[in-house]
Amino acid sequence: AAEERFDEAYDWRDVARPMPYGLVEGDDGEPAGETFEWALATDDCGDCTFYEETDGQGACTVHDARPLICRTYPFSVALGGTSQPMGEAVDAQGLVRAHECEGLGRDIDRADAEALAEALKERAVRELREAIGVRDGYDPTASARAGGAVVFDSEGPKRVDGTPVDGGDSDGD
Repeated sequence: AAEERFDEAYDWRDVARPMPYGLVEGDDGEPAGETFEWALATDDCGDCTFYEETDGQGACTVHDARPLICRTYPFSVALGGTSQPMGEAVDAQGLVRAHECEGLGRDIDRADAEALAEALKERAVRELREAIGVRDGYDPTASARAGGAVVFDSEGPKRVDGTPVDGGDSDGD
């Protein structure tokens, strides 16, 4: 239902993929290496799995319940130590950056601008907390224990399917 929140409608593993940076294709064709954090899943063309075209018109199928990163697109806050999932900025004002998007430059009313600014602040705080958690939970032995690719997030090392990599020094020391 449109009024259902994104995080209540989907398990995160249904819509996330490992951030590709740091991963390579292993001998068995499966990902190998380690990466930090997750990205939204995409189809073979690189489009978000929630993007659908009908009669030449594209739209987000979960627009009313989309995740925070989508609610703030194409903007981000440049904070040291956080990931930059949208790539290089095409414009910046202070810490706020704008990324390539067909909608840049369109008018936005004050209420929508204030909601966007509030969402950007919330996202920046979440990204900082995530970065701290990733740093604190990093375990350089996790890749060997996992036997494949490892994604480090604020909850610790995980396999690409989201299951935890057990064992090792979980406090990051």
